[in-house]
Amino acid sequence: MDQSQAPVLEALAAFHANPLTVFTPPGHKQGRGADPRVLEVLGPDVFRSDVLASGGLDDRTDSRGILPHAQALMAEAVGAEHTFFSTCGSSLSVKAAMLSVAGPHEELLVSRDAHKSVVAGLILAGIRPVWVDPSWDPKLHLAHPPRAEAFRAALERHPDVKGALVTSPTPYGTCADLKGIAEVCHAAGKPLIVDEAWGAHLPFHPDLPQWAMDAGADVCVTSVHKMGSALEQSSVFHLQGDLVAPDVLKQREDLLGTTSPSVLLYAALDGWRRQMVQHGRELFGAALALAADVRERIDALDGLHVHGRADFCGPELAADLDPLQVIVDVSALGTTGYRAGDWLRSHHQLTLHVCDHRRISAQLTHADDSTTADALLHGLRELVDAVPTLRPATTVDVPDPGELRLEQADLPRDAFFGPTEQVPLKEAAGRIAAEMLTPYPPGIPAALPGERLNDAVLEYLRTGLEAGMLIPDSADSDLATVKVVREP
Repeated sequence: MDQSQAPVLEALAAFHANPLTVFTPPGHKQGRGADPRVLEVLGPDVFRSDVLASGGLDDRTDSRGILPHAQALMAEAVGAEHTFFSTCGSSLSVKAAMLSVAGPHEELLVSRDAHKSVVAGLILAGIRPVWVDPSWDPKLHLAHPPRAEAFRAALERHPDVKGALVTSPTPYGTCADLKGIAEVCHAAGKPLIVDEAWGAHLPFHPDLPQWAMDAGADVCVTSVHKMGSALEQSSVFHLQGDLVAPDVLKQREDLLGTTSPSVLLYAALDGWRRQMVQHGRELFGAALALAADVRERIDALDGLHVHGRADFCGPELAADLDPLQVIVDVSALGTTGYRAGDWLRSHHQLTLHVCDHRRISAQLTHADDSTTADALLHGLRELVDAVPTLRPATTVDVPDPGELRLEQADLPRDAFFGPTEQVPLKEAAGRIAAEMLTPYPPGIPAALPGERLNDAVLEYLRTGLEAGMLIPDSADSDLATVKVVREP
Protein backbone atom coordinates (compact mmCIF):
# COMPACT_ATOMS: atom_id res chain seq x y z
CA MET A 1 0.00 0.00 0.00
CA ASP A 2 1.03 3.60 -0.50
CA GLN A 3 2.04 4.66 3.00
CA SER A 4 2.42 8.28 1.89
CA GLN A 5 -1.36 8.48 1.79
CA ALA A 6 -3.45 9.73 4.71
CA PRO A 7 -7.06 9.02 3.68
CA VAL A 8 -8.78 10.74 6.59
CA LEU A 9 -6.61 13.83 6.41
CA GLU A 10 -6.99 14.01 2.65
CA ALA A 11 -10.77 13.69 2.85
CA LEU A 12 -10.85 16.41 5.50
CA ALA A 13 -8.78 18.70 3.27
CA ALA A 14 -11.23 18.02 0.43
CA PHE A 15 -14.13 18.87 2.73
CA HIS A 16 -12.46 22.20 3.58
CA ALA A 17 -11.85 22.93 -0.11
CA ASN A 18 -15.46 22.22 -1.06
CA PRO A 19 -17.48 22.66 2.12
CA LEU A 20 -20.97 21.25 2.30
CA THR A 21 -23.94 23.13 3.67
CA VAL A 22 -24.83 20.69 6.41
CA PHE A 23 -28.14 20.06 8.13
CA THR A 24 -26.72 17.40 10.44
CA PRO A 25 -24.81 17.37 13.72
CA PRO A 26 -22.61 18.80 15.07
CA GLY A 27 -24.86 21.71 15.84
CA HIS A 28 -22.13 24.34 15.86
CA LYS A 29 -22.01 24.00 12.01
CA GLN A 30 -18.23 24.25 11.54
CA GLY A 31 -17.96 26.80 14.33
CA ARG A 32 -20.53 29.31 13.11
CA GLY A 33 -22.59 28.71 16.21
CA ALA A 34 -19.74 28.46 18.67
CA ASP A 35 -19.43 31.04 21.42
CA PRO A 36 -16.73 33.56 20.42
CA ARG A 37 -15.19 33.14 23.86
CA VAL A 38 -14.79 29.44 23.14
CA LEU A 39 -13.32 30.13 19.71
CA GLU A 40 -10.81 32.48 21.31
CA VAL A 41 -9.45 29.65 23.44
CA LEU A 42 -9.86 26.63 21.14
CA GLY A 43 -9.42 28.33 17.80
CA PRO A 44 -11.74 28.10 14.79
CA ASP A 45 -9.90 25.24 13.06
CA VAL A 46 -10.97 22.76 15.74
CA PHE A 47 -14.61 23.41 14.84
CA ARG A 48 -13.94 23.49 11.09
CA SER A 49 -12.59 19.96 11.30
CA ASP A 50 -15.27 18.65 13.65
CA VAL A 51 -17.48 16.99 11.04
CA LEU A 52 -19.39 13.73 10.82
CA ALA A 53 -17.45 10.69 9.66
CA SER A 54 -20.43 9.18 7.80
CA GLY A 55 -22.51 11.73 5.98
CA GLY A 56 -19.81 14.35 6.25
CA LEU A 57 -16.27 13.19 5.63
CA ASP A 58 -17.68 10.29 3.63
CA ASP A 59 -21.16 9.93 2.16
CA ARG A 60 -24.11 8.28 3.85
CA THR A 61 -23.11 4.76 2.80
CA ASP A 62 -19.37 5.24 3.36
CA SER A 63 -18.88 4.33 -0.28
CA ARG A 64 -15.42 5.86 -0.43
CA GLY A 65 -14.15 3.58 2.35
CA ILE A 66 -12.06 6.31 3.94
CA LEU A 67 -11.85 4.83 7.43
CA PRO A 68 -11.29 1.19 6.31
CA HIS A 69 -8.51 2.45 4.03
CA ALA A 70 -6.84 4.31 6.91
CA GLN A 71 -7.13 1.27 9.18
CA ALA A 72 -5.65 -1.01 6.53
CA LEU A 73 -2.69 1.35 6.14
CA MET A 74 -2.14 1.27 9.90
CA ALA A 75 -2.28 -2.53 9.95
CA GLU A 76 0.31 -2.78 7.19
CA ALA A 77 2.53 -0.18 8.86
CA VAL A 78 2.87 -2.25 12.04
CA GLY A 79 2.52 -5.75 10.63
CA ALA A 80 -0.92 -6.61 12.00
CA GLU A 81 -3.60 -8.45 10.03
CA HIS A 82 -6.46 -6.19 11.14
CA THR A 83 -6.54 -2.77 12.81
CA PHE A 84 -9.44 -0.83 14.28
CA PHE A 85 -9.47 2.83 15.34
CA SER A 86 -11.19 3.89 18.55
CA THR A 87 -12.01 7.41 19.64
CA CYS A 88 -12.94 6.38 23.18
CA GLY A 89 -9.44 5.64 24.41
CA SER A 90 -7.85 2.32 25.26
CA SER A 91 -10.16 2.13 28.26
CA LEU A 92 -12.84 1.14 25.74
CA SER A 93 -10.55 -0.81 23.42
CA VAL A 94 -9.34 -3.12 26.16
CA LYS A 95 -12.94 -3.86 27.18
CA ALA A 96 -13.81 -4.72 23.57
CA ALA A 97 -10.80 -7.04 23.43
CA MET A 98 -11.81 -8.78 26.67
CA LEU A 99 -15.41 -9.22 25.51
CA SER A 100 -14.18 -10.77 22.26
CA VAL A 101 -12.47 -13.53 24.26
CA ALA A 102 -14.65 -14.18 27.33
CA GLY A 103 -18.25 -13.67 28.40
CA PRO A 104 -20.34 -13.71 31.58
CA HIS A 105 -19.11 -16.16 34.22
CA GLU A 106 -16.29 -17.37 31.95
CA GLU A 107 -12.72 -17.19 33.23
CA LEU A 108 -9.93 -14.99 31.94
CA LEU A 109 -6.32 -14.94 33.14
CA VAL A 110 -5.47 -11.36 34.08
CA SER A 111 -2.26 -9.93 35.47
CA ARG A 112 -3.09 -8.32 38.82
CA ASP A 113 -1.22 -5.14 37.86
CA ALA A 114 -3.96 -4.40 35.31
CA HIS A 115 -5.31 -0.90 34.80
CA LYS A 116 -8.69 0.04 36.27
CA SER A 117 -10.19 -0.07 32.75
CA VAL A 118 -9.57 -3.84 32.74
CA VAL A 119 -11.39 -4.15 36.07
CA ALA A 120 -14.24 -2.13 34.58
CA GLY A 121 -14.37 -4.67 31.75
CA LEU A 122 -14.63 -7.50 34.27
CA ILE A 123 -17.49 -5.69 35.99
CA LEU A 124 -19.42 -4.94 32.80
CA ALA A 125 -19.02 -8.41 31.30
CA GLY A 126 -19.35 -10.49 34.44
CA ILE A 127 -16.07 -12.22 33.61
CA ARG A 128 -14.49 -14.20 36.43
CA PRO A 129 -10.84 -13.14 36.77
CA VAL A 130 -8.10 -15.63 37.46
CA TRP A 131 -5.40 -13.36 38.78
CA VAL A 132 -1.78 -13.86 37.80
CA ASP A 133 0.57 -12.29 40.34
CA PRO A 134 3.11 -9.74 39.12
CA SER A 135 6.83 -10.11 39.70
CA TRP A 136 7.29 -8.14 42.90
CA ASP A 137 10.49 -6.31 43.81
CA PRO A 138 10.45 -6.25 47.64
CA LYS A 139 13.41 -3.87 47.81
CA LEU A 140 11.95 -1.16 45.57
CA HIS A 141 8.27 -1.93 46.37
CA LEU A 142 7.40 -2.15 42.69
CA ALA A 143 5.41 -4.65 40.64
CA HIS A 144 6.64 -5.79 37.23
CA PRO A 145 4.61 -7.83 34.70
CA PRO A 146 4.12 -11.51 35.55
CA ARG A 147 6.57 -13.99 34.08
CA ALA A 148 5.61 -16.63 31.52
CA GLU A 149 5.95 -19.31 34.21
CA ALA A 150 3.24 -17.58 36.25
CA PHE A 151 0.84 -17.79 33.31
CA ARG A 152 1.77 -21.43 32.71
CA ALA A 153 1.03 -22.29 36.33
CA ALA A 154 -2.29 -20.43 36.22
CA LEU A 155 -3.29 -22.25 33.03
CA GLU A 156 -2.52 -25.60 34.66
CA ARG A 157 -4.78 -24.70 37.59
CA HIS A 158 -7.53 -23.29 35.35
CA PRO A 159 -7.46 -25.15 32.02
CA ASP A 160 -10.92 -23.85 31.03
CA VAL A 161 -9.98 -20.18 30.92
CA LYS A 162 -10.91 -18.47 27.66
CA GLY A 163 -7.67 -16.53 27.28
CA ALA A 164 -5.18 -14.27 29.01
CA LEU A 165 -4.49 -10.55 29.39
CA VAL A 166 -1.21 -8.93 30.37
CA THR A 167 -0.14 -5.29 30.68
CA SER A 168 3.15 -4.43 28.97
CA PRO A 169 4.82 -1.96 29.18
CA THR A 170 3.70 -0.82 32.61
CA PRO A 171 3.51 2.92 33.37
CA TYR A 172 7.01 2.47 34.80
CA GLY A 173 8.26 1.24 31.42
CA THR A 174 8.87 -2.37 32.46
CA CYS A 175 7.96 -5.04 29.92
CA ALA A 176 6.79 -8.62 30.05
CA ASP A 177 8.32 -11.57 28.23
CA LEU A 178 5.50 -11.38 25.71
CA LYS A 179 6.95 -14.01 23.42
CA GLY A 180 7.18 -16.48 26.29
CA ILE A 181 3.65 -15.70 27.51
CA ALA A 182 2.24 -15.99 23.97
CA GLU A 183 3.89 -19.39 23.54
CA VAL A 184 2.40 -20.59 26.83
CA CYS A 185 -1.07 -19.40 25.84
CA HIS A 186 -0.92 -20.77 22.30
CA ALA A 187 0.31 -24.17 23.49
CA ALA A 188 -3.00 -24.37 25.34
CA GLY A 189 -4.98 -22.95 22.41
CA LYS A 190 -5.76 -19.71 24.26
CA PRO A 191 -5.54 -16.17 22.83
CA LEU A 192 -3.36 -13.51 24.43
CA ILE A 193 -4.52 -9.90 24.80
CA VAL A 194 -1.83 -7.32 25.51
CA ASP A 195 -2.76 -4.00 27.05
CA GLU A 196 0.08 -2.10 25.39
CA ALA A 197 -1.36 1.33 26.09
CA TRP A 198 2.13 2.69 26.75
CA GLY A 199 3.69 1.06 23.69
CA ALA A 200 2.26 2.64 20.53
CA HIS A 201 5.78 3.71 19.53
CA LEU A 202 7.40 0.28 19.93
CA PRO A 203 7.03 -0.93 16.30
CA PHE A 204 8.98 2.01 14.94
CA HIS A 205 12.52 1.59 16.29
CA PRO A 206 14.61 -1.58 16.71
CA ASP A 207 16.19 -0.41 19.99
CA LEU A 208 12.80 -0.21 21.72
CA PRO A 209 11.31 -3.29 23.42
CA GLN A 210 9.61 -5.85 21.21
CA TRP A 211 6.01 -4.97 20.51
CA ALA A 212 3.09 -7.28 21.05
CA MET A 213 2.32 -8.35 17.49
CA ASP A 214 5.95 -9.26 16.81
CA ALA A 215 5.94 -11.29 20.02
CA GLY A 216 2.92 -13.32 18.89
CA ALA A 217 0.04 -11.67 20.75
CA ASP A 218 -3.42 -12.13 19.27
CA VAL A 219 -4.91 -8.76 20.22
CA CYS A 220 -2.95 -5.65 21.12
CA VAL A 221 -4.43 -2.40 22.43
CA THR A 222 -2.41 0.83 22.15
CA SER A 223 -3.05 4.39 23.31
CA VAL A 224 -1.58 6.49 20.53
CA HIS A 225 -2.10 9.66 22.56
CA LYS A 226 0.30 8.43 25.25
CA MET A 227 3.56 7.92 23.36
CA GLY A 228 2.50 9.01 19.87
CA SER A 229 1.30 12.18 18.17
CA ALA A 230 -2.45 11.58 18.32
CA LEU A 231 -5.01 13.48 20.35
CA GLU A 232 -6.27 12.40 23.77
CA GLN A 233 -8.66 9.41 23.57
CA SER A 234 -7.02 8.12 20.38
CA SER A 235 -6.65 4.35 20.56
CA VAL A 236 -5.95 1.52 18.15
CA PHE A 237 -6.38 -2.21 18.57
CA HIS A 238 -4.64 -4.71 16.35
CA LEU A 239 -5.46 -8.33 15.63
CA GLN A 240 -3.66 -11.30 14.12
CA GLY A 241 -4.08 -15.08 14.00
CA ASP A 242 -7.26 -17.15 14.06
CA LEU A 243 -8.00 -17.40 17.79
CA VAL A 244 -10.10 -14.22 17.78
CA ALA A 245 -12.42 -13.53 14.85
CA PRO A 246 -12.14 -10.00 13.43
CA ASP A 247 -15.90 -9.65 13.07
CA VAL A 248 -16.37 -10.56 16.73
CA LEU A 249 -13.80 -7.99 17.83
CA LYS A 250 -15.41 -5.32 15.66
CA GLN A 251 -18.89 -6.12 16.99
CA ARG A 252 -17.70 -5.89 20.59
CA GLU A 253 -16.14 -2.52 19.85
CA ASP A 254 -19.38 -1.40 18.19
CA LEU A 255 -21.32 -2.53 21.27
CA LEU A 256 -19.30 -0.27 23.55
CA GLY A 257 -18.11 2.52 21.28
CA THR A 258 -19.68 5.80 20.34
CA THR A 259 -21.88 6.17 17.27
CA SER A 260 -20.50 9.72 16.94
CA PRO A 261 -16.73 9.24 16.52
CA SER A 262 -14.52 12.27 16.28
CA VAL A 263 -13.00 12.93 12.87
CA LEU A 264 -10.37 15.01 14.67
CA LEU A 265 -9.16 11.87 16.42
CA TYR A 266 -9.33 9.76 13.27
CA ALA A 267 -7.31 12.38 11.37
CA ALA A 268 -4.62 12.54 14.05
CA LEU A 269 -4.31 8.74 14.08
CA ASP A 270 -4.03 8.69 10.30
CA GLY A 271 -1.36 11.38 10.27
CA TRP A 272 0.61 9.76 13.08
CA ARG A 273 0.82 6.48 11.17
CA ARG A 274 2.21 8.28 8.12
CA GLN A 275 4.66 10.22 10.28
CA MET A 276 5.94 7.04 11.89
CA VAL A 277 6.31 5.13 8.60
CA GLN A 278 8.23 7.98 7.01
CA HIS A 279 10.19 9.36 9.97
CA GLY A 280 9.62 7.14 13.01
CA ARG A 281 13.05 5.53 13.10
CA GLU A 282 14.78 8.88 12.86
CA LEU A 283 12.51 10.56 15.42
CA PHE A 284 12.75 7.81 18.01
CA GLY A 285 16.46 7.38 17.40
CA ALA A 286 16.85 11.00 18.45
CA ALA A 287 14.50 10.47 21.40
CA LEU A 288 16.50 7.47 22.62
CA ALA A 289 19.76 9.42 22.39
CA LEU A 290 18.18 12.28 24.32
CA ALA A 291 16.85 9.88 26.95
CA ALA A 292 20.30 8.35 27.44
CA ASP A 293 21.78 11.82 27.99
CA VAL A 294 18.98 12.89 30.34
CA ARG A 295 19.32 9.72 32.38
CA GLU A 296 23.05 10.23 32.82
CA ARG A 297 22.67 13.87 33.81
CA ILE A 298 19.92 13.18 36.35
CA ASP A 299 21.82 10.28 37.87
CA ALA A 300 24.74 12.62 38.55
CA LEU A 301 22.62 14.79 40.86
CA ASP A 302 23.01 14.16 44.60
CA GLY A 303 20.15 12.16 46.08
CA LEU A 304 18.61 11.16 42.75
CA HIS A 305 18.85 7.75 41.10
CA VAL A 306 17.51 6.92 37.65
CA HIS A 307 16.30 3.35 37.38
CA GLY A 308 17.62 1.36 34.46
CA ARG A 309 17.70 -2.23 33.30
CA ALA A 310 20.10 -3.17 36.10
CA ASP A 311 17.40 -2.23 38.64
CA PHE A 312 14.25 -3.38 36.88
CA CYS A 313 15.21 -6.34 34.67
CA GLY A 314 16.25 -9.86 35.61
CA PRO A 315 15.08 -13.48 35.93
CA GLU A 316 12.63 -12.63 38.73
CA LEU A 317 11.80 -9.12 37.54
CA ALA A 318 10.92 -7.50 34.18
CA ALA A 319 12.05 -8.83 30.81
CA ASP A 320 12.88 -5.42 29.33
CA LEU A 321 12.58 -1.67 29.88
CA ASP A 322 11.47 1.24 27.73
CA PRO A 323 14.22 3.82 28.35
CA LEU A 324 11.92 6.68 27.37
CA GLN A 325 10.18 6.29 30.73
CA VAL A 326 12.68 8.04 33.01
CA ILE A 327 11.93 6.77 36.52
CA VAL A 328 13.74 8.74 39.23
CA ASP A 329 14.01 7.49 42.82
CA VAL A 330 13.93 10.46 45.23
CA SER A 331 13.85 8.48 48.48
CA ALA A 332 17.46 9.41 49.33
CA LEU A 333 16.32 13.04 49.53
CA GLY A 334 14.08 12.14 52.45
CA THR A 335 10.86 13.12 50.70
CA THR A 336 8.16 11.49 48.62
CA GLY A 337 7.47 11.55 44.93
CA TYR A 338 4.16 13.23 45.70
CA ARG A 339 5.85 16.23 47.30
CA ALA A 340 8.64 16.36 44.73
CA GLY A 341 6.18 16.32 41.84
CA ASP A 342 3.99 19.01 43.37
CA TRP A 343 7.02 21.22 44.08
CA LEU A 344 8.32 20.92 40.50
CA ARG A 345 4.95 21.94 39.10
CA SER A 346 4.41 24.91 41.41
CA HIS A 347 7.99 26.23 41.23
CA HIS A 348 9.12 25.27 37.71
CA GLN A 349 5.92 24.58 35.74
CA LEU A 350 7.03 21.00 35.19
CA THR A 351 4.30 18.37 35.11
CA LEU A 352 5.62 14.87 35.70
CA HIS A 353 3.92 11.56 35.07
CA VAL A 354 3.89 8.96 37.86
CA CYS A 355 4.55 10.28 41.35
CA ASP A 356 4.45 7.64 44.08
CA HIS A 357 5.73 7.19 47.61
CA ARG A 358 9.38 7.23 46.50
CA ARG A 359 9.57 8.00 42.76
CA ILE A 360 8.82 10.58 40.11
CA SER A 361 8.88 9.93 36.37
CA ALA A 362 9.34 11.94 33.21
CA GLN A 363 7.93 10.52 29.99
CA LEU A 364 10.07 11.42 26.98
CA THR A 365 8.82 11.12 23.41
CA HIS A 366 9.89 12.12 19.92
CA ALA A 367 8.47 15.58 20.71
CA ASP A 368 11.16 16.33 23.33
CA ASP A 369 14.41 18.11 22.62
CA SER A 370 17.30 19.81 24.40
CA THR A 371 15.01 22.66 25.51
CA THR A 372 12.57 20.43 27.38
CA ALA A 373 15.42 18.28 28.69
CA ASP A 374 17.26 21.31 30.06
CA ALA A 375 14.07 22.55 31.73
CA LEU A 376 13.69 19.17 33.45
CA LEU A 377 17.31 19.14 34.60
CA HIS A 378 17.12 22.70 35.88
CA GLY A 379 14.03 21.88 37.90
CA LEU A 380 15.60 18.76 39.39
CA ARG A 381 18.75 20.64 40.40
CA GLU A 382 16.58 23.21 42.16
CA LEU A 383 14.60 20.39 43.79
CA VAL A 384 17.77 18.94 45.29
CA ASP A 385 18.65 22.34 46.76
CA ALA A 386 15.13 22.95 48.06
CA VAL A 387 14.52 19.51 49.52
CA PRO A 388 14.95 20.59 53.19
CA THR A 389 11.65 22.44 52.79
CA LEU A 390 9.99 19.16 51.73
CA ARG A 391 10.93 17.30 54.90
CA PRO A 392 9.77 15.51 56.91
CA ALA A 393 7.67 13.49 54.50
CA THR A 394 4.75 11.40 55.65
CA THR A 395 5.64 7.71 55.60
CA VAL A 396 3.56 5.46 53.37
CA ASP A 397 3.11 1.94 54.74
CA VAL A 398 3.57 -0.23 51.65
CA PRO A 399 2.49 -3.83 52.35
CA ASP A 400 4.49 -6.91 51.51
CA PRO A 401 3.28 -8.84 48.45
CA GLY A 402 1.37 -11.37 50.52
CA GLU A 403 -0.59 -8.63 52.27
CA LEU A 404 -1.09 -6.60 49.12
CA ARG A 405 -2.70 -9.57 47.36
CA LEU A 406 -6.36 -9.71 48.43
CA GLU A 407 -8.74 -12.66 48.26
CA GLN A 408 -11.23 -12.50 45.38
CA ALA A 409 -14.33 -13.41 47.39
CA ASP A 410 -17.03 -12.34 44.89
CA LEU A 411 -17.31 -11.70 41.19
CA PRO A 412 -16.38 -8.05 40.51
CA ARG A 413 -19.77 -7.52 38.82
CA ASP A 414 -21.76 -8.99 41.71
CA ALA A 415 -19.96 -6.90 44.30
CA PHE A 416 -20.20 -3.70 42.27
CA PHE A 417 -23.91 -3.94 41.38
CA GLY A 418 -25.16 -5.70 44.52
CA PRO A 419 -26.40 -4.14 47.77
CA THR A 420 -23.71 -1.95 49.34
CA GLU A 421 -23.08 0.25 52.36
CA GLN A 422 -20.47 2.75 53.53
CA VAL A 423 -18.51 1.69 56.61
CA PRO A 424 -15.79 3.57 58.50
CA LEU A 425 -12.31 2.82 57.22
CA LYS A 426 -11.27 1.35 60.57
CA GLU A 427 -14.14 -1.17 60.33
CA ALA A 428 -13.61 -2.18 56.69
CA ALA A 429 -11.04 -4.96 57.22
CA GLY A 430 -12.63 -8.32 56.50
CA ARG A 431 -15.40 -6.79 54.43
CA ILE A 432 -15.76 -7.25 50.66
CA ALA A 433 -15.02 -4.12 48.63
CA ALA A 434 -17.78 -2.82 46.36
CA GLU A 435 -15.68 -0.12 44.68
CA MET A 436 -12.26 0.36 43.15
CA LEU A 437 -9.66 2.05 45.34
CA THR A 438 -7.05 3.17 42.87
CA PRO A 439 -3.89 5.22 43.46
CA TYR A 440 -3.75 7.42 40.35
CA PRO A 441 -1.56 7.58 38.41
CA PRO A 442 -0.74 4.86 37.45
CA GLY A 443 -4.33 3.67 37.83
CA ILE A 444 -3.80 0.14 39.15
CA PRO A 445 -6.43 -0.66 41.81
CA ALA A 446 -5.10 -1.54 45.23
CA ALA A 447 -8.52 -3.03 45.92
CA LEU A 448 -11.34 -3.82 43.54
CA PRO A 449 -14.95 -4.97 43.81
CA GLY A 450 -15.22 -8.49 45.16
CA GLU A 451 -11.88 -8.47 46.99
CA ARG A 452 -11.83 -8.93 50.76
CA LEU A 453 -10.12 -5.95 52.37
CA ASN A 454 -7.40 -6.33 54.98
CA ASP A 455 -5.73 -3.98 57.44
CA ALA A 456 -2.48 -3.78 55.47
CA VAL A 457 -4.05 -2.48 52.24
CA LEU A 458 -6.34 -0.08 54.11
CA GLU A 459 -3.40 1.31 56.06
CA TYR A 460 -1.45 1.67 52.81
CA LEU A 461 -4.26 3.71 51.32
CA ARG A 462 -4.78 5.77 54.49
CA THR A 463 -1.12 6.67 54.85
CA GLY A 464 -0.81 7.18 51.12
CA LEU A 465 -3.69 9.65 51.14
CA GLU A 466 -2.05 11.56 54.00
CA ALA A 467 1.21 11.67 52.03
CA GLY A 468 -0.40 13.05 48.87
CA MET A 469 -1.69 9.98 47.02
CA LEU A 470 -4.75 10.50 44.80
CA ILE A 471 -7.60 7.95 44.97
CA PRO A 472 -10.11 9.52 42.58
CA ASP A 473 -12.56 6.64 42.20
CA SER A 474 -13.52 6.14 45.86
CA ALA A 475 -17.07 7.16 46.80
CA ASP A 476 -15.66 9.01 49.81
CA SER A 477 -12.80 11.16 48.53
CA ASP A 478 -11.39 11.51 52.05
CA LEU A 479 -11.52 7.72 52.56
CA ALA A 480 -13.10 8.16 55.97
CA THR A 481 -15.50 5.47 54.79
CA VAL A 482 -15.30 2.64 52.25
CA LYS A 483 -18.08 1.19 50.11
CA VAL A 484 -18.49 -2.54 50.86
CA VAL A 485 -20.91 -5.32 50.08
CA ARG A 486 -23.84 -5.24 52.48
CA GLU A 487 -23.96 -8.33 54.65
CA PRO A 488 -26.95 -9.84 56.48
